[in-house]
Amino acid sequence: MKQLLLVRHAKSSWANQDQDDFDRPLNDRGHRDAVMMAERLLDKKVIINQIISSTALRAITTAKYFAKSHGISEAAIVQHDFLYHAPKERYHKAIVQIPDVIETAAIFAHNPGITDFVNSLTNTRIDDMPTCAIFAITIDTTNWANWASANKTVWFVDWPKQA
Repeated sequence: MKQLLLVRHAKSSWANQDQDDFDRPLNDRGHRDAVMMAERLLDKKVIINQIISSTALRAITTAKYFAKSHGISEAAIVQHDFLYHAPKERYHKAIVQIPDVIETAAIFAHNPGITDFVNSLTNTRIDDMPTCAIFAITIDTTNWANWASANKTVWFVDWPKQA
């Protein structure tokens, strides 16, 4: 059994309207939410073994907060530029590269692709993944290369403003 967490980056700053979208940082709420959501995973006893992230600043910054709380070095974060505003098909490319020794992986990326991807996995539908939302599934496989054809079940869904 494998577990996959899909995390939309935390809230980004629009303070500099001239800034390139790729380079937008997190805003104050984004920093707070990333710390809070990483802690919520620990409260749920979720242990992340590998973190995979888009190379965009807001995604990698969010991923670093989760890495810190889970004792994963920043250098160990797998970064893929193809996850920046990726259509759902590109997530498959990242997942099949996960080593089979990894039990729980987390992917940090962007809307609208991440919402499209989570909606393709199970019968659960999300209208729009909020910033720093986590959509977690279990996958009935021992091999990441076979994840797409394996049975998938929603494990949990969480986001910063969830009561």
